[in-house]
Amino acid sequence: MSTSTTMLILSFLYLLFSALIPSNSGNATCRSYCGNLTIDYPFALHSGCGHPGFRELLYCINDVLMFHISSGSYRVLDIDYAYQALTLHDPHMSTCDNIVLGAKGNGFSVEQWRTPYMNPTADNVFMLIGCSAQSPLFQGFPGKHLPCRNVSGMSCEEYYGCPAWDLLGGHRKVGSMFGSGPPECCAVPFEAIKAINLTRLQCEGYSSAYSLAPLRLDGANGWSYGIRVKYSVQENDEFCRACEATGGTCGYGTDGIRQLCMCGKLNSTSNCDSVKSSSTRTYSVVDSYTLIGSLVCLLAWITKNHYPSPYVMHLII
Repeated sequence: MSTSTTMLILSFLYLLFSALIPSNSGNATCRSYCGNLTIDYPFALHSGCGHPGFRELLYCINDVLMFHISSGSYRVLDIDYAYQALTLHDPHMSTCDNIVLGAKGNGFSVEQWRTPYMNPTADNVFMLIGCSAQSPLFQGFPGKHLPCRNVSGMSCEEYYGCPAWDLLGGHRKVGSMFGSGPPECCAVPFEAIKAINLTRLQCEGYSSAYSLAPLRLDGANGWSYGIRVKYSVQENDEFCRACEATGGTCGYGTDGIRQLCMCGKLNSTSNCDSVKSSSTRTYSVVDSYTLIGSLVCLLAWITKNHYPSPYVMHLII
């Protein structure tokens, strides 16, 4: 038998077994990595993976994980699956060492259909800087109470102590609640205004900080700067737990709404046990006969072309 014939036969057998034997390799396609960050449910980088409420949200660009919503793109610094929170970074956001003006920052605003799934945490303070007296923040000023307040022990009074303010020279002009003008910095919780849009709020810049532990004694210099976003899966998540318990991966259908359990090359609307039992029965009865028939045909072809003697053919069969 020639080498080319042998390779042809081996290739045929490989393709035959690959097509007939069920594969679970599809289970590993959803869980992925970007740089040193693990991407797991409810998030995903691949279409059809994860929870439908978090689709088209994360992108991996040169090993940098980016979070994209209506207000812009942010670098993902961390995903805390235990506490269901993401930490985001806006390059144009002010910190204790640098104040960025000119309304360059993204702020933070999610699409309305995503709001049930994610919003900044309650202990995340947004400090709006250089807002106009005509800003919606101060509508009715000075007759109405300003929305500026202390959030989880963090306030503009402490933020004014950052070295970045000294670099602005005479830019800071601190007003009072009923004084001649609005304060240069106004600290607000996200739920008070529902969106940080610098253009709509008529502000020159903003900073964001969050607290994970008791605040340090060194004030704003010891705050954690970034946007801490709490996420949650609103629906009963028993479907996904049942799917993963049977070796599947949670995903969604082409409609972007219906959840699916991905079990290798097959999908299920419940869990992988149902498709495994079905595929095993089908394979054991139908595919076994198909495999045997294909092998008999292959042996007959080999015999006809390379063993013309009926005696040799009888020995092979």
